[in-house]
Amino acid sequence: MRRLLVTGGAGFIGSNFVRYLMEHSDAHVTVLDKMTYAASRESLAGLPADRVELVVGDICDAVLVDQLVSRLSGERDALVHYAAESHNDNSLHDPSPFITTNIVGTFTLLEAVRRHGVRMHHISTDEVYGDLELDDPERFTESTPYRPSSPYSASKAGADHLVRAWARSFGVPVTLSNCSNNYGPWQHIEKFIPRQITNLLDGGRVKLYGSGRNVRDWIHADDHSSAVWTILNEGSIGQTYLIGADGELSNRQVIALILQQLGQDPDDFDHVTDRAGHDLRYAIDASMLRTELGWKPQFGAFEEGLARTIDWYRDHRDWWAPQKAATEATYAAKGQ
Repeated sequence: MRRLLVTGGAGFIGSNFVRYLMEHSDAHVTVLDKMTYAASRESLAGLPADRVELVVGDICDAVLVDQLVSRLSGERDALVHYAAESHNDNSLHDPSPFITTNIVGTFTLLEAVRRHGVRMHHISTDEVYGDLELDDPERFTESTPYRPSSPYSASKAGADHLVRAWARSFGVPVTLSNCSNNYGPWQHIEKFIPRQITNLLDGGRVKLYGSGRNVRDWIHADDHSSAVWTILNEGSIGQTYLIGADGELSNRQVIALILQQLGQDPDDFDHVTDRAGHDLRYAIDASMLRTELGWKPQFGAFEEGLARTIDWYRDHRDWWAPQKAATEATYAAKGQ
C-alpha cells in the first residue's frame, strides 16, 4: 500500500484530493493540517479510518514534520504539499501569515524530505505568473516568467523557487504543478463562486467586483485531483506541469451562469468595490500534461461542474451557514 503525507488535506483542494485517492487508489494517507478557519474535519468525515489519519499541526513545526516524513519510505511514497494561505484579500490585509506558511513552511518540508530522501510534489498556482491582457492570445506555459502581483502570489512564487533550488542544489526528487482557479465541494464561502451561490441560497444577492471583466480559468477540484495523481504516477522528476481545463470565463459570465442555474435573472446583481490590484486575466496552457501524460479533465463543460457544485452547497447548508454572517460582515466592511 502506498503511503502519502498530504499537507493541507483538510482544506478545500487538499480534502478533495484525499477523497479522490480513496476512490481511485489503495493509498494510506496521513493528513497534516493546522485546521485554520479554511479547513474542516467535516471535509474528511466518512473516509475509512484505516486509510486516513488526521494529524493537527503546523508545517512550520520542524520536529513534527520530520516525524511524519520519516514514516515515508520507498519509491512509491511521497509528500504532497497543498497547505497554503491562499485568500488574496486576506493577504492584502495582513501579509505575514502568507510569508510564514507559504515560504517558511515549504522550507521546513523541503529540509525534511531532503534528510529522509522522500519524493515531494508541490502544489502551486497560476497567479505566480501575474496576469494577461484581456485580448492577449497567449496563455501561461511552463516557461512563462514569474510576475506575481499580490502578497499571496509572491509568497507562492517564493515557495516555487525554493522547491526548484532544493531540487538542483540537493537533488531532492520533486515535481511541481501550477493550477488555475478551482471550484467545487468544501470551498470556503469567502471565495468567489461559493460566495455567490450561498448568497442566493441564503436569500441574498450576487456581488460583482468592479466591471466583472476579469477572466479566470476555472477547473473543478476533482479534475485538479486527477491531474496531481497522474503527475505522481507518470510525471518526470524535476518537471513542472500546468493544470487547467480550458475554462476561461469572466466574472460577469460566471455570475450569470450561477443566477441562471438558480432560476434568477442573469442581470440581477450588485456591483461592489473592486479588489486592489485585481489581476485581469489568467489562462493556462496544459498541453504538456495532456500530451506527455495523457491527462484530460472529466468536466469538459464548466456548466456541468457548476451545477454539481450548486447542488452540493444546497445539500450542505449545515456546513456553510454558521460561517455566512461573519463572512459577509467582513466583505461589507470593505464595501464588497
